[in-house]
Amino acid sequence: MSAWTKSNGPMKDLISKTEYILKEVRSRFKNPAVLWSTGKDSTCMLHLIRSTFFGEIPFPVIHLDTGRKFPEIYEFRDTLANEWNLNLIIGKNGEAMKRGVSPERDGHFFCCTALKTEALKQVLRKHGFDALILSIRRDEHYMRNIERYFSPRDKEFKWHIVRPKTRGEMGDAPFESLQSVELWNLYQTDFGEECSHVRVHPILHWTELDVWRYTKRENLPVNPLYFARNGLRYRSLGCRCCTSPIKSASSSIDEIIQELEITKTPERAGRAQDKEREFTMRRLRSLGYM
Repeated sequence: MSAWTKSNGPMKDLISKTEYILKEVRSRFKNPAVLWSTGKDSTCMLHLIRSTFFGEIPFPVIHLDTGRKFPEIYEFRDTLANEWNLNLIIGKNGEAMKRGVSPERDGHFFCCTALKTEALKQVLRKHGFDALILSIRRDEHYMRNIERYFSPRDKEFKWHIVRPKTRGEMGDAPFESLQSVELWNLYQTDFGEECSHVRVHPILHWTELDVWRYTKRENLPVNPLYFARNGLRYRSLGCRCCTSPIKSASSSIDEIIQELEITKTPERAGRAQDKEREFTMRRLRSLGYM
């Protein structure tokens, strides 16, 4: 256990569960990898992995490069990859990039599918990864709220565990998960021969505030885009063409935490809105989007 887990701090249970899931990944899969965007969540995940495995990251680390990211993302990626001795794999859909695929010309749905989902498919097929650790959280977006900690993808990388409810079934949510509920610390990891790989979400139970409090406590490196400059900062990081800053004067982690404790603005409000709509996100995720 890490020093954090041994403590009696308020995040003890959060971290204990995450560490348990990470140990399950290492024991049950032959060839796992972890996805890293350089954002707060995935950098937090890398540190949790290091903490769980005695300062090492025993998995390859995948960064998907769309060619459209902020310069600060590339600089942060290369610096931390060197400092933490990451086994970094940079995934690109070179053919789509040569064609000039863009949200302006092709729309956000097609662009994300080509530059992110297809790039990820190419990496997984090339290296034969059977599990992929992601840093999504349930509080981020509705379609992530119905995820499981261990979530299968078929040979076409499609996600089949969600179906729309009928009018007679409509409750609080219009969709439901068809995957078995994960009770206690019992997780299904073998989904049969039709499963190409399993998506694993070790911080699914965390919140945005949890991530920032952990970042502060552990003094983690932070992408500078999160801190305010000229009254603006980024709350969620993506490609330059799909990400807008929010109005904010928060130039430190303490100020970001204070801001989040009172804000009513959704975390992904600065992301391209046509991509964030429930139906569009459901289509993207069903086809393998993160």
